[in-house]
Amino acid sequence: MGKYAVINPATGETIKSFPDATDADIEAALSDAQQAYSEWSRNTTVAERAALAQRAAELFYERQDELGAIINREMGKPLDQAIGEAEFSGNITEAFAKNAEKWLADEELEVEDNLKTFFRFQGIGVILGIMPWNYPYYQVARFAVPNLILGNTVVLKHAEQCPESASALEQIFLDAGFPKGAYVNVFASHAQISTIIADDRVQGVSLTGSERAGAIVAEQAGRHLKKCVLELGGSDVFLVLDTADLDHAVEHAGGGRMENTGQACNGSKRIVVMDTLFDEFQEKFLAAIAGQSLDEGNYGPLSSAKATADLTSQVQAAIDQGAEVLVGNNSPEGNFYTPTVIGGLTPSMDVYSQELFGPVAQLYKVSSDDEAIELANSSPYGLGSVVICDDRERAERVGNRLDVGMVFIGAAGLEGADVPFGGVKKSGYGRELGKVGMLEFANKKLFRFAE
Repeated sequence: MGKYAVINPATGETIKSFPDATDADIEAALSDAQQAYSEWSRNTTVAERAALAQRAAELFYERQDELGAIINREMGKPLDQAIGEAEFSGNITEAFAKNAEKWLADEELEVEDNLKTFFRFQGIGVILGIMPWNYPYYQVARFAVPNLILGNTVVLKHAEQCPESASALEQIFLDAGFPKGAYVNVFASHAQISTIIADDRVQGVSLTGSERAGAIVAEQAGRHLKKCVLELGGSDVFLVLDTADLDHAVEHAGGGRMENTGQACNGSKRIVVMDTLFDEFQEKFLAAIAGQSLDEGNYGPLSSAKATADLTSQVQAAIDQGAEVLVGNNSPEGNFYTPTVIGGLTPSMDVYSQELFGPVAQLYKVSSDDEAIELANSSPYGLGSVVICDDRERAERVGNRLDVGMVFIGAAGLEGADVPFGGVKKSGYGRELGKVGMLEFANKKLFRFAE
């Protein structure tokens, strides 16, 4: 059996396995991608490539039910969320298609000598994408689509537990009319990834995944002078500073923590509440987390037996070091982990600086904005944040001092199909989505005209 297999995390059943790529498969992928770059990308316009992306968006919409069913059995995402992800991937694809000509228009530069000078944004060649299991379509759409429209070609290595969605994605791009080699799926091994990164035909690497994987890939990319974009972990704060609507705060804290069964890099993981509101917030928040329902699709199984074991051992270590379980039991049934809140956390505990990837919230009490900011910035990660505060100017002042890539004020879940995404510190570097995401792997080619 190949390493790439669909193992339903709800049942543990292996549904289907896929053959690993041979070295000949990898060479064919690189050859096809390079040929498509040379012959197709170089001989089509942004508008022509955007039209193909628009067709791909329509296919995401048309196939959203079957796409949702695939990831429901691959990584356990509740079905309505899984279908929603396929639909949102269509939204992203459509946003790039609609905005591409505007975002990639020549950029005139004001220069001292007044010579006609502009940037033209073009592709650079074959880009390797290494994508994770937690959002199997969304992560690929936000990486691959802007690169295809820009004029790059894509070799995609998906997570080993997502071979069926990986194949479905490749089919979408083919059916949309992209030529052979424009988007190529490979069931590659770690050794083969190293080979791909080293290959002179490959000009860049984008990875969404763990800090550990990011460090390995960045080291290899650096050795071969390849541009790299890394979207890694997060331990985002949800700051509750002052609000007349505590129910709204509780609702968004719960939603921010429970989305995708807590398996989102920018999920709200550390809930930090001002002492004046803490007791009332805690009572309502604990009730909200305790009331999460498996039957209603609020959450599903964790993605794999390993994910379940990892989370359980992290929480157990926290308990052993003196943390208190306020809701939950740290006793999963199979891969179904009861939504949990832990408190009494101190900087000496391992969990204080870890990312908990699953339905476990950390609850903290603070007594000033300065203390909240210090706690927020103590994390090695710096992806997103949420600030709940009725005084928008105060919220913005606090957000200004957070070492993060994104500040959402007044609500969780403010992502958008054309809204840039990314972080700082150990959450990685580079941005995806929007114009800035589209330009990550662009040749910003300078034109200057003599008088």
